[in-house]
Amino acid sequence: MALYVNKYGGTSVGRIDRIQNVAEQVIKARQQGDDLVVVVSAMSGETNRLLALAHEIQEQPKPRELDVLLATGEQVTIALLAMALEEKGCPARSYTGAQAGIVTDAAHTKARVESIDCDVIRADLAAGRVVIVAGFQGVTEEGDITTLGRGGSDTTAVALAAALKADECRIYTDVDGVYTTDPRVEPRARRLKQITFEEMLEMASLGSKVLQIRSVEFAGKYNVPLRVLSSFEEGEGTLITYEAQDMEKALISGIAFNRDEAKLTLERVPDRPGIAHQILGPIADANIEVDMIVQNIAGDGATDFTFTVHRNDYKKAMDILQQIRQDLGAEGVTGDADIVKVSLVGVGMRSHAGIASTMFKALADDGINIRMISTSEIKISVVVDEKYLELAVRSLHEAFDLGKEP
Repeated sequence: MALYVNKYGGTSVGRIDRIQNVAEQVIKARQQGDDLVVVVSAMSGETNRLLALAHEIQEQPKPRELDVLLATGEQVTIALLAMALEEKGCPARSYTGAQAGIVTDAAHTKARVESIDCDVIRADLAAGRVVIVAGFQGVTEEGDITTLGRGGSDTTAVALAAALKADECRIYTDVDGVYTTDPRVEPRARRLKQITFEEMLEMASLGSKVLQIRSVEFAGKYNVPLRVLSSFEEGEGTLITYEAQDMEKALISGIAFNRDEAKLTLERVPDRPGIAHQILGPIADANIEVDMIVQNIAGDGATDFTFTVHRNDYKKAMDILQQIRQDLGAEGVTGDADIVKVSLVGVGMRSHAGIASTMFKALADDGINIRMISTSEIKISVVVDEKYLELAVRSLHEAFDLGKEP
């Protein structure tokens, strides 16, 4: 008998008929003799509705009260799914995050799981019940309700799987797995049978929205086999696990992209020790995250210092640079909010040369100018003009034969 933790997202439980569909899937799995813990999100659109209600009353709601409000979304879903299962003759019991023993730190709206007491869940499983747990939420040691941030139900599922030593954590969503890139951009994108935690972490951080980044980190840390499946069609999905030997055959696993980029440059700043801190210190103090950084040094002791930020932070970052420009002795400030980042990801990069040159040639052949380049052990990212995004993704997908089975 195997133990699985199945997580269903908002679209999977977005209507009563879909909740009934999830109940049927759970019963089918139970008929195979498996024990099941089911983690569910709020019905699609519900969290946004609750947020809108909060902002009608208070422009900046207190994080503690916001968590109390937002946690009710999942409470509706767990109760409805338990009712659907009981109605079909399947014993079930629902639990909020607090009732399930999920203890977090006190960082409201973005709490982290610290421990889980699984005694209640294990007792229900031993009694033959399906356990349904509200995702996205927990409770502090002091008893305050907390939420784990957007996509936090994925983290709830992985954390429960780790605590229960489940055979697998299955994330059911509106896609049938992880693809080589977004099929809406490249129709020939192929579903991957397997991908490493490391690659999935890079894909998630670079713009792929299949899984929450923290859930992948958690799964990798505790070695929880993670599988992405569709709620709406049969299939084996994509298994996320540690690196396998045959994975060396795949140079590149996927192409991720992020449309939410903006670039800023301080022109001709004096090249002296500490200048990077003098530029990025005020940016960090404003709680703006910096992504890529490029510094071009000229022969006359001046440098152009360029970095990228999230597009939502572009105006704020530009205002800061304008304020500190004269103090730094820079000649000017320029910016561009019409850029995107396109990234190749693959553990095969570790053992194969020539990937960067293949990438750059493919982009050059299509007349796509590279504005910035960043590399790590298993990824190469480039910044290009936004108008070239889809062309760049399709060109790279073809250049690395990602549409073909390995």
